[in-house]
Amino acid sequence: MRGVSGWRKRLDEIGERHDLDGERRERLGRLLELLRDDPAAPTTVRDPAAAVDVHVADSLIALELEVVRTARRVADVGAGAGFPGLPLAVALPGAQISLVESASRKCAFLERGIAAAGALNAEVACVRVEEWPVRDLDLVCVRAVAPLAVLVEYAAPILRIGGSLVAWKGRPETSEERAGFAAAEHLGLRAARAVPVDPYPAAERRALYLYSKVRATPARFPRRPGMARKRPLSG
Repeated sequence: MRGVSGWRKRLDEIGERHDLDGERRERLGRLLELLRDDPAAPTTVRDPAAAVDVHVADSLIALELEVVRTARRVADVGAGAGFPGLPLAVALPGAQISLVESASRKCAFLERGIAAAGALNAEVACVRVEEWPVRDLDLVCVRAVAPLAVLVEYAAPILRIGGSLVAWKGRPETSEERAGFAAAEHLGLRAARAVPVDPYPAAERRALYLYSKVRATPARFPRRPGMARKRPLSG
């Protein structure tokens, strides 16, 4: 396992890959230190030697997509410990990043994460996404939250036409992909493609699932909180 100098060196490598200057790398380093030092951090991966890849590299790999690099109004839905939202806020100072999370304990940690990373362009929305009133976003990011059909239903009502959903996934079962496609068709999104990515050497079968909103979402969405999981849309 890498020591302190090792994870700092790895953070520099990630920063170089994504053209982040030294000041932004230092802010990401402070975020990793918070994960290590805060006993309430809501993740099992807290050692910076592992978290630099599992959290930071995995989050920033989305910068390879133009829709991420150019987004200005962004939501990280089910933000948890703040990944990918906080690293993207550091990397994209011109974007406004909303960290949407319903668990109050996690919301409190996210506030500390914003302070540690100096992410003045990020804010916490401590609410279920179905009850969040914000609309017309450029981008919704979701990592390690739910099956694709559920993620599509979370994202569709809050995206503008022309906006995008990016979902972090290992390679899911074909049935999950089909369900995500069917939900997208119903909700006004087009499932464009699964983009294979290689965020760090030990990552396996990683892909970013990219959906684009092409028409208005039916007015009956969002459904009541919890319905997307309890009764997922089917084809």
